[in-house]
Amino acid sequence: MFLNTGLVVLTDLAAHFLGNTVFRQHFHLLLSVLLMFGPGLSFWVSQHSIFAKRTHFLYRMFLRSGWGWTCIFVGSFVFVLSFSIRRSLSLSFRHLSRLLLAGGLWLGFCKLLDLLENATGSCYEPLVATSDVSNGQPLLVLHEGESKVQCLRAGMLWRGYEVSEDVFLLCLCCLLLAEETAVFGPYLSLGGASDAPLRILFLFCVVLLNLWIFLLLCLLAYFPQFPTQLLGGALGCLSWRVLYQGWYRMGPSWYCPGRPGLGLLNPKSCLNAEKEHNNNYNNNK
Repeated sequence: MFLNTGLVVLTDLAAHFLGNTVFRQHFHLLLSVLLMFGPGLSFWVSQHSIFAKRTHFLYRMFLRSGWGWTCIFVGSFVFVLSFSIRRSLSLSFRHLSRLLLAGGLWLGFCKLLDLLENATGSCYEPLVATSDVSNGQPLLVLHEGESKVQCLRAGMLWRGYEVSEDVFLLCLCCLLLAEETAVFGPYLSLGGASDAPLRILFLFCVVLLNLWIFLLLCLLAYFPQFPTQLLGGALGCLSWRVLYQGWYRMGPSWYCPGRPGLGLLNPKSCLNAEKEHNNNYNNNK
């Protein structure tokens, strides 16, 4: 009983915060501020911290598979919420297709970034035995005709125009999580049914959103690469704006899934879901 009360209070607070209009309209500005001034934290953080190592558990476990974690939790929440309201698989899959489209756009941009880096980069072999007197850095010998994959496999350095794919992914996932979970607050305000599984899924999404923001701060503070990270964040914000502020507002239709909550957030649907939930509860009782 105590755990259920705590779950209800915690999820209600998080839902009303994420569903607030001010938060939804200015969350991308918060990420922009983090991208602009986050690298400045490198002057205050300790390079001996456990987060200053790329082998840390959070980086290995979550950062390398960030899109997978986002799809699992957001997809589960979107499916359970939409299906509990309308009991329509086609409607649930239509809302889930937003994740598929966002994933396709992310993969497409990653392929383009790889092509750009391969086209503009060169392979260098560091000469450890010889050092440059002016800056103390090892001299680099150019190896022509090497691709990025061949260069890195040979243990050499690849230098080209880079865009941080990690920052790109984290910014896109944060904005996607904020958009998809924002519908839970209005849903509760309309009196929609909210049993423990749905609230737990929503809470997992909130925890994941905070984890992505924390990892983004760690990357900016402990591994500052201002131009590449800024470009990655800008690309993530651009992807969100193209999808959620542009394309998804044109639907729903056969080519557009529509915005989050479209067709779900109306008093009649929420009341029907609440009545069905109460009937099921009474029958089980």
